[in-house]
Amino acid sequence: MAKQWDKIFKQYGKVFTKPQEDIPKIAKLLKKKGIKKVLDLGCGSGRHLVYLLKRGFDVYGIDNAPEGIKIAREWLRKEKLKSNFKIRDIYQKLPYRNKFFDAIISIQVLHHNKIAKIRKLIKEIERILKPGGLIFVTVRRKKIKKLWPRSKITEGLSSGMVRTRDKVIAPRTCVPIEGREKGLIHYLFNKSLLRKEFKNFKIYDIWVDSRRHYCLLGELKSENDKN
Repeated sequence: MAKQWDKIFKQYGKVFTKPQEDIPKIAKLLKKKGIKKVLDLGCGSGRHLVYLLKRGFDVYGIDNAPEGIKIAREWLRKEKLKSNFKIRDIYQKLPYRNKFFDAIISIQVLHHNKIAKIRKLIKEIERILKPGGLIFVTVRRKKIKKLWPRSKITEGLSSGMVRTRDKVIAPRTCVPIEGREKGLIHYLFNKSLLRKEFKNFKIYDIWVDSRRHYCLLGELKSENDKN
């Protein structure tokens, strides 16, 4: 998928310039809790790095698209800001020590793979986040008016989950066949699935933002709380 994202960044530049609408209140919460070290997981071209760095956080960025990181580096240079960047496939072992971060944000990223890979990434998030650390993630939520013919729908997909212009490749998993995100895998969450996959987190809230993405805010449980 790195090549696909590189194409997107080369064609559209930063893609996003403003932070996700809930980031200001998340930043206030992080400040209130005395959180300092934050990972932007799937940082893209750097919109949240810039926002959080300007507010005094020690922010790390990781993304699989070299072109996105290139844009982010240049953006930070112009703003006279510094961050620690990694270019990695985030669905592999993350290049950070256990319990390294106080908080992790991941905006419109986590859903871009099949569920088996997403589960591995969630385990890595749990490994590198301190117990009691905060997580804020947003993932794809899309209600669709019309489906593919039933003969082409993978068993297990619920009604209203896949657009006619998406190709179904697995349960709740599709790939757009046109548009800016053509060829990128999308796993379609609902609230129950988010609670299931993030079972090791104390979930404060799950809501839907104006871009129709699910937003999850939670805190990593201690080992005692998990049992």
